[in-house]
Amino acid sequence: MQRGSRERRPVLKNAVFVSLLLLGAALSAQLDNAQAKFKLVYSFQGGSDGANPQAGLLVISKNYTTNFYGTTTYGGTYDHGTVFKIAPDGRESVLHAFQGDFGGASDGAEPEAGLIKDKSGNLYGTTSHGGDGAECYSLCGTVFQLAPDGTESVLYNFQLGSDGNGPLASLISDRNGNFYGTTVGGAKGEGTVFKLAPDGTETILHAFNFKRDGTHPSANLIRDAAGSFYGTTVSDNGGYHHFGTVFKLAADGTETLLHVFAGWKNNDGAHPYSGLVVDASGTFYGTTLDGGSDCNCGTVFKLAPDGTETVLHAFSGGSDGAHPYAGLVADLSGNLYGTTWAGGADCNCGTVFKLAPDGTETVLYAFTGSDGSYPSAGLILDKHGNLWGTTFLGGTYGNGAVFKLSQ
Repeated sequence: MQRGSRERRPVLKNAVFVSLLLLGAALSAQLDNAQAKFKLVYSFQGGSDGANPQAGLLVISKNYTTNFYGTTTYGGTYDHGTVFKIAPDGRESVLHAFQGDFGGASDGAEPEAGLIKDKSGNLYGTTSHGGDGAECYSLCGTVFQLAPDGTESVLYNFQLGSDGNGPLASLISDRNGNFYGTTVGGAKGEGTVFKLAPDGTETILHAFNFKRDGTHPSANLIRDAAGSFYGTTVSDNGGYHHFGTVFKLAADGTETLLHVFAGWKNNDGAHPYSGLVVDASGTFYGTTLDGGSDCNCGTVFKLAPDGTETVLHAFSGGSDGAHPYAGLVADLSGNLYGTTWAGGADCNCGTVFKLAPDGTETVLYAFTGSDGSYPSAGLILDKHGNLWGTTFLGGTYGNGAVFKLSQ
């Protein structure tokens, strides 16, 4: 699928098995379509300030001040992406500009994932390219740390081998300082789940094999109290599981397929590029880029603890949106919120949508281009119930935007 002037790699928070209720616990009000107000917070100019954000935002509140942090895949001083900070009033600061291989640097390039933080204020993320792996030729990717003073450190350089390459998803962490994530490449070129210890030692917890369990995990993981991981694979390179999977990886390394998508057959979904959220009953919720109705425009699905999958909404490709790349966030009442890459207004520039527990979908906003277009990232809810997000393209300069929806 073509996604604007720059081809975006197939995508694609922390290590807590959170419920949908906890995700919305801070909310004091809910958005209503009739009252939702859109604000274009920042438009990327495509120069040193960055361009084309593909990931969502991280909100950090400290000393009564709230700021938003994120990454751009391109732009910056060397056009290899940035880590940025946005103040609520729209002031943007570039915290780090990735150099890629410019001047022999090896700090990473083209981050497609969002950020997480630790108690000391360090930020952590991945880059889809860059690094100094022996066989990489700038294609392998990294795990990086950005200190509060702006110092960037590469914690791990992927080597284009059995250790994986091309991390597209955000990290999760545990209380011992270990990081966990996914890569789209690996020993067979089909993806991994990895662990990175504080000393920089990387361990492959699982290597995917499309003939058995899918391929190309592009989304972040979630983890339960027993140490099991849950995630999705895109599985878009053919094979028995062509349309993607939802998987569980137990603490002992045993992998179980919880669902194998059937594509357009039986109106099931196909190609989940996003991660999952889960409620207190153990029911998972997510999106698929394709599948669903006859237009093959994607779905919102739920997966019960017994493995029963239900399509909550199949996008029609019209005003209701089409092709959701990103995952979901929920409020106290169990409403789900997300974005679609396409559909909506006449320009087909994407939407922000709300899905009620009874399956009723409401488009909260349809992008028109100058206000942003082609959102590929999920949303966050602030303590006031406002939705914040990014768009890959559009905005004043056509290089992507940060937006806010409030009631």
